[in-house]
Amino acid sequence: MSELHLDAGDCVIALDVGGTGMKGALLDRDMRRRGTLRRPTPRSAGPDAVVDEIATTLWTLAGQAAVKGLTVRGAGVVVPGVVDEDRALARYSANLGWRELPLANVLEERIGLRVSLGHDVRAGGIAECSLGAARGARDVLFVAIGTGIAAALMSDGPPIRAGGYAGELGHIVVDPDGAPCTCGSRGCLETVASAAAVATAYTARSGRIVQGAAEVATLTAQGDAEARMVWDRAVDALAAALATATTLFAPELIVLGGGLAEAGDLLLEPLRARLAQRLTFQRHPLVVRAELGDEAGCLGAGLHAWHTANSANMPMWNEPTEDTPL
Repeated sequence: MSELHLDAGDCVIALDVGGTGMKGALLDRDMRRRGTLRRPTPRSAGPDAVVDEIATTLWTLAGQAAVKGLTVRGAGVVVPGVVDEDRALARYSANLGWRELPLANVLEERIGLRVSLGHDVRAGGIAECSLGAARGARDVLFVAIGTGIAAALMSDGPPIRAGGYAGELGHIVVDPDGAPCTCGSRGCLETVASAAAVATAYTARSGRIVQGAAEVATLTAQGDAEARMVWDRAVDALAAALATATTLFAPELIVLGGGLAEAGDLLLEPLRARLAQRLTFQRHPLVVRAELGDEAGCLGAGLHAWHTANSANMPMWNEPTEDTPL
C-alpha cells in the first residue's frame, strides 16, 4: 500500500474491547488523545450484541472526529481471546462468545473505514515497548493480570503470534489437583492468581464478600490473615509460571499490567523474591509495573491502526538499537 499523506488533522480510532468495558480514543500521529469514550461491553446480551456495540462505538468516535475537524485514517480494534491478526480473525473468545469471526471485515462493512484487528494483550505489550515501561528493551514479557491472565512475548522485535495462540500464560498448570478452569483443564494459573480468582478465594475462605482483588490487596496490607494466605498463594503461583516462561524465553524484562499490578510493591516485592528463588542458571529478569495502566490496550490499538495506515512517523514497533539502555 502506498504511503499516505498525513497532516496535523489526521487521527485514528482506537478501541480496546474487554469483557466488561470498552475504552476508545481518537489518537493523532503523536499518539495524543483528541477524544475519548468508554462504554460497557454488553456481554450478557450475546456475541452479536457485542459486535453491534463495537460498531456503534466506532461510529460515535468517528462523529467526535468530524466535530473536531479531524480526518480519520482508519481504526484499530483489539479484543481478548485467540486472535489471528494476519487473517483479521477473532478465532475464539470464551468471554465474548466468538468463534472464527472475521471481525475486521464485519466492522469495515458497517462503518466504511479500514479496521486493523489485534489482540488486547499483545497490543498492550506493543504499547509498553513503544511508549511505556519497556522502552528500549529487546526481550520483554508483558503480563496482564485481570479477570484472566495472558502475556505477550516480544523477542528481538514484534510479539510472537503463532497464529494467535501464543501468550496463554494463564493456562500454565500450577496445581494439577486444583480447581477446574474454563479452558477445560485444572489448576491453571488463572484459577489461582487472576483478579477474579483472588477475590473468589478470599470470599470462600473468610465468608466475606469483597468487590474485587483490590479489596483483598488492601486487607492484606492491613494484616488480615485470610487475605494474606490468598495473596501469598497467588504470588507463589505467579512466580512458578514466570519461572517457566523465563526458562523458555529468557526475557530481560517482565512488565506486569492489569488490575492486580495496581497493588504495586505489595505484589512486586514478594514476586521478585520468589521468582529469584526459583531461578538458577537462567537470566534473571527485571520485574516492573506497567506504566500505561488500563490505557495500554487502547494505545496499542492506535499503534495497530497507524501501522495499517502506513504512517512513516508512527511504526508499530520501536526497534531498539545497540545503544539503547534498558
